Amino acid sequence: MPRILHRPQDSEISNPVHLHLLSDSTGETLEMLAKAALAQFEDADVVRHFWPMVRSRQHLERILPELKANPGLVLFTLVNPETRERLEDACSQLGLPAVPILDRVTEALEKALGQEAHGRPGRQHAMDQAYFARVEAIQFTIAHDDGVGWENWDEADIVLAGVSRSSKTPTSIYLANRGYKVANIPLVVESPPPPKLFELERAMVVGLTTAPERLVQIRRNRLLTLNEERETHYVDNERVKDEVKFARRMFADNGWPVIDVTRRSIEETAAAVIRLYNERAARGTRQGAKPI
Repeated sequence: MPRILHRPQDSEISNPVHLHLLSDSTGETLEMLAKAALAQFEDADVVRHFWPMVRSRQHLERILPELKANPGLVLFTLVNPETRERLEDACSQLGLPAVPILDRVTEALEKALGQEAHGRPGRQHAMDQAYFARVEAIQFTIAHDDGVGWENWDEADIVLAGVSRSSKTPTSIYLANRGYKVANIPLVVESPPPPKLFELERAMVVGLTTAPERLVQIRRNRLLTLNEERETHYVDNERVKDEVKFARRMFADNGWPVIDVTRRSIEETAAAVIRLYNERAARGTRQGAKPI
């Protein structure tokens, strides 16, 4: 089990709680796990201290005074034995709980795989083939945003379609960071999409839809950021309802799977897209399958 060092009972962590995140790499994994855990607590008063690239005892020694000045919970992903031992000893002396958050997962994988884990800092960010594939996916996705470059949609893994402000771009970028080549196209009643959209076989087209009322609200906020206060068709309730109906009819006519993003975060929408993509790959079907 991971070693969790508990502070003495007569010692109290200040409010707000200081959360120290120490990583020997970029800290992306550590931040993501901490964020996911904090999401389970409402109105948590937490101050995060982020310490990436801690790869030497000398670096750690410069951080320890900050731990003492701001006592709290310490989460870490350090694989260097000397650096890790020094941190654990320091936390024990300061009475701070220290949690090596990947230990249980690593130990379970060692047993399942029958081999010992490599203690190499930042190994998950090595510039291997997967890394370059992700970079290529990001470049492709940026170059094919908002209907641009439709001639190359056959190279995409996923094409997202939906009316304006239905989260197409942020979802595309999130998926690209997961290694998927994504294009997206806004659906406009007066301007039909290129015929290429209906001819795709390799790329999976996914329709994104949302509640008209929510869409109007999002669009109004968008106009405010642009200092545009005039009422236009862009935020007219009936007009927006017609847009959403137009898009949903297109999704149904072409058998594209549909995701309602009204109450979904970008991460949740992306997860749903990935699930659809994997299910489609498992079935071995091409575009034209019925909505899921």
